[in-house]
Amino acid sequence: MSSSKRHSILPPIQAGPKPPVHFSSSITIADSAVLTGSNPITIASESVIHPRARIESLGGRITIGRRCIVHERAILGAIGTKGKITESGVTLGDYVTVEVGASIEAGNTVISDGTTVGVGCKIAAGATVGRYCTLTPHTVIAAGEVVPDFTVIYSNGTRRKDRRGVEELRNKGQARQIEVLRRMIPSNPAKFQ
Repeated sequence: MSSSKRHSILPPIQAGPKPPVHFSSSITIADSAVLTGSNPITIASESVIHPRARIESLGGRITIGRRCIVHERAILGAIGTKGKITESGVTLGDYVTVEVGASIEAGNTVISDGTTVGVGCKIAAGATVGRYCTLTPHTVIAAGEVVPDFTVIYSNGTRRKDRRGVEELRNKGQARQIEVLRRMIPSNPAKFQ
């Protein structure tokens, strides 16, 4: 007799200690997301955390702003090679998107409002990414690097300024995507509290 429940082909994720959490009542967080660590994790209103996203607060406090999207297999607060423990691990501004498989190390790392972190990007500890930046897939940002506002960075290191002036359109698009995701992703914030 076969089960009708769909099973993941990926191995189960091991969870560590349960962190203190502060959630807005309007977040969407999948039951299979993983939150671990000993420092607080704060998620602001209307943000969406996909299944299998991993948020680790061992390296410092994690703060996720309003209307952010953290996709599958993305890791926020990864402990880097230097293993720094800081008060502020990772801070995401409002309207930030962290795409599939991206990794953001803990260590006073800041991703400012409206930024898109592409598939498989690596952002090292202490980096600061400005407002409305776009990091294309597999871009690497070095430890302590400061990326100016409105910068597009390609995976080969090439950079340019984004002078299109479409910030409001990006925010509206993000809000509409969140509306759709809220209907598609079963949310269970009580599991993490």
